[in-house]
Amino acid sequence: MKKFILILFIACTANEKTIEVVNKQTYLNLMEQHYQIIDVRTPTEFDEGHIEKAINVDYKGANFIENISAFDKSKTLLIYCRSGNRSGKASIIMDSLGFTKIYDLEGGFMNW
Repeated sequence: MKKFILILFIACTANEKTIEVVNKQTYLNLMEQHYQIIDVRTPTEFDEGHIEKAINVDYKGANFIENISAFDKSKTLLIYCRSGNRSGKASIIMDSLGFTKIYDLEGGFMNW
């Protein structure tokens, strides 16, 4: 049991280094670095409004893993969804695919 807890702790610690949920002001500051912005909402949600220069990669889409894997894993990415739920899940998948730094907008587009 102790080994399991230790492994779980290490895994969670590793994710904290790769994935960081940040507030709107920090996100705006990061945007000034010209990092790629990924909107993981549906195309309909994206069409109703999105952050400027964001690219839509639908988390619920059948090809999400294939589409997100096309991005450079060594580059920092900014990610968001409507409320932070899907982007949180997408970030975990991206971490498992080898992405090195992901900033997730706290509260998602609703907080924008």
